[in-house]
Amino acid sequence: MSEGEKLISINIEDEMKSSYIDYSMSVIISRALPDVRDGLKPVHRRVLFGMYELGVLSNRAHKKSARIVGEVLGKYHPHGDSSVYDTMVRMAQDWSLRYTLVDGQGNFGSVDGDSAAAMRYTEARMKKIAEEILADLDKETVDFQLNFDDTLEEPKVMPTKIPNLLVNGASGIAVGMATNMAPHNLVEVVDGTLAYIDNNEITIDELMNYIKAPDFPTGGIIYGYEGVREAFKTGRGRVVMRAKAQFEEVDGKEAIVVTEIPYQVNKAEMIKKTADLVNEKKIEGISTIRDESDRNGMRIVYVLKREAVPNIVLNTLYKYTQLQSSFSVNNIALVNGRPEMLNLKDLIYHFVEHRHDVVTRRTQFELRKAEERAHILEGLIIASDNIDEVIAIIRSSKDGEEARGRLIERFNLSEVQSRAIVEMRLRQLTGLEQDKLRAEYDEIMKLINHLKELLASKELRMELIKEELIEIRDKYGDARRSVIEYAGGDVSIEDLIADEQVVITISHAGYIKRTPLSEYKTQNRGGVGQKSAGTRDNDFLEHMYVATNHQYMLFFTQKGKCFWMRVYEIPEGSKTSKGRAIQNLINIESDDKVKAFICTQDLKDQEYIDSHFVIMVTKQGQVKKTPLEQYSRPRLNGINAITIKEDDELFAAKLTNGQSQVLIALKSGKMVRFSEEKTRAMGRTASGVRGITLANETDEVIGLVTVSDLDSEILVVSENGYGKRSDLSVYRETNRGGKGVRAMNVTDKTGQLVSIGAVTDADDLMIINRSGLTIRLKVSDLRVMGRNTQGVKLINIKGNDAIAAVAKVMREEGDEDFEPALDEDGNPIVVAAEHQEILDFPEEDLMDEEEEFEDDLEDETEE
Repeated sequence: MSEGEKLISINIEDEMKSSYIDYSMSVIISRALPDVRDGLKPVHRRVLFGMYELGVLSNRAHKKSARIVGEVLGKYHPHGDSSVYDTMVRMAQDWSLRYTLVDGQGNFGSVDGDSAAAMRYTEARMKKIAEEILADLDKETVDFQLNFDDTLEEPKVMPTKIPNLLVNGASGIAVGMATNMAPHNLVEVVDGTLAYIDNNEITIDELMNYIKAPDFPTGGIIYGYEGVREAFKTGRGRVVMRAKAQFEEVDGKEAIVVTEIPYQVNKAEMIKKTADLVNEKKIEGISTIRDESDRNGMRIVYVLKREAVPNIVLNTLYKYTQLQSSFSVNNIALVNGRPEMLNLKDLIYHFVEHRHDVVTRRTQFELRKAEERAHILEGLIIASDNIDEVIAIIRSSKDGEEARGRLIERFNLSEVQSRAIVEMRLRQLTGLEQDKLRAEYDEIMKLINHLKELLASKELRMELIKEELIEIRDKYGDARRSVIEYAGGDVSIEDLIADEQVVITISHAGYIKRTPLSEYKTQNRGGVGQKSAGTRDNDFLEHMYVATNHQYMLFFTQKGKCFWMRVYEIPEGSKTSKGRAIQNLINIESDDKVKAFICTQDLKDQEYIDSHFVIMVTKQGQVKKTPLEQYSRPRLNGINAITIKEDDELFAAKLTNGQSQVLIALKSGKMVRFSEEKTRAMGRTASGVRGITLANETDEVIGLVTVSDLDSEILVVSENGYGKRSDLSVYRETNRGGKGVRAMNVTDKTGQLVSIGAVTDADDLMIINRSGLTIRLKVSDLRVMGRNTQGVKLINIKGNDAIAAVAKVMREEGDEDFEPALDEDGNPIVVAAEHQEILDFPEEDLMDEEEEFEDDLEDETEE
């Protein structure tokens, strides 16, 4: 030990504790956490201040990034150059910041995780919006502090006009704590702030009417709302994000196309990991993955295998890849130098308080400057009123000091006024300049009075803050990028979505869409209307329901499964759009097919579900009645609606009120009619009871009709183009399970029965031939006839062609007069009504039927 030195014993535990606390506080306050007022960390603040000092504003030329980094390093930020440059790069990336603060020129990286070019190659300048963060910095609006070597001053906080912490968010890892704040939409944040200023007692729930959710720079979907609600109310929450995906046909194959990905996801890394999962067989159904992104936008294409179900593959991707990610909100920011957890209202409160402080200090500064200028102007006006005497005093004085002293003494001026008079230029002696002095003095006195009023009234200051916020919103606000999918969470969706009336349309090929009812009303008023186009070739709208957003759609498949969808979950489309394939919206198996649709009211309405039933029929004639209550608890993957026996499949399902008439028709031409009350209700797993007896092994059910109105009309159509429209009353009521009565005399001429339906004069029929030909005709062209007829010829059938299906379609305005269908020889396919030949049953056939009726009664008695 050297002379004069001595050892001091200290407790190592105490030393470690105090040193670590000093270090951690330095990291927390001076490095990792943003200030609640301007939303900036020290490094961000220094970069912007360095650019401001260098004069690289939005209307100036770009400067080398190395020059800016050197300025910041040398003057304010004594750390590594990469920390400064990386900060500046991030402030220029539109996928990192919701509203970028730096305008970069050159390679500033990519969403694939590519790093920016070296700082010697890139250039930068401030964005216009960044200037709003530094606005009024020179008006003593904020406190300054000495830099690291006490030679220069830097601002402690920026006098920002923008609620930057909410708008751009922040993230940082300190010691023992971290922050992760989500970005939001500027328009929403300003609207929320204005609402808070108008009502300081506003609740967070009310604020959420303005600021709905985070708004990420990369767009995507916010899936579920519970995490958002939690984050807004407590400052902590988990926001689930999903990529925005759609289904397209690419090279003849179904494909999932992703156009937006979750925030902070590395696109290239995500694609690589997805490819690895596909190769490892953990994700099935994808044949190739292509990144087709370019300067026009992002486009990741997942081409599917032919047997893959797009909806299932997409859900698998959401589950196993970063197409679904989460953002853990942790709103910790510095409040008066101390880290605090803040909710939505706290963040707005602190910003408004900061703005109020800035506006007050700015007003005081401007008032002081205005009063100083007014004081000088008063002296100049005195001098101009006594200009000859002033000139004489100045000319006769030995030097400027003596001139000032004599002027002060003669006119009772201040030192400042006398100095201004002495330094006055000769041109200010002109009459015009003297008028200008008086005009400027009048204006400045008005300004002084206004500034004094501002300082005297907090209400006026708050109005000024609101005006400046509105100006910022109108100047820089844009549309929301992230879509909110409320249904993804557990939150009650009814509280968030208006129960508006909509029209649900389903095409024959299985495309579904939801359109606001107002669109139909608006387009059809006072004109011929528009046809609901947008379907594929040979496709047409087969089902149309008017419902509300809170109602349910039930889908029944041929394997006997039932799936649910809330009406608001059905993709929205215009009248002319095609819609989305139902297969892609529900988790249906690839070899299954939707056979029936039911639109119901709210399944939580106990009285409604207790008074309604679902009637189902299979191709083999099994019929089953189940209370709607059994289908009132939706499950994502559907439930078994009926147990289907081997070699059978579900054919149709209808919603009834318990007092309907049920009609089931067979291919062989027979039809049974019975009252719904004769069928007891069964559970979901039951396979049903015999509804009708098939004529032979090749026979099968071709139609199910349920009607409540006994005046209904029934239309039956055979495969060779014959049809018959009759009153319901001509088909007598029998017991369930019998052979039925003859609906049409099926012969080689007529062909087998293909369709049965309840119709009115307002309906049209769409007839689809096996050859793919689609023909439309009006039901009103068919007159009502008795049962003892074979029917009339509806259309001409060529060669081996036959009718494959008949669908009832809704007639819209503009559909009144459609052109008759012509065959390849130019002859009408649809037979004119007046030329329709009525074919009667032979009398012996009627006799046979009476005998069959007796047989039916015997069968029913035995059963």
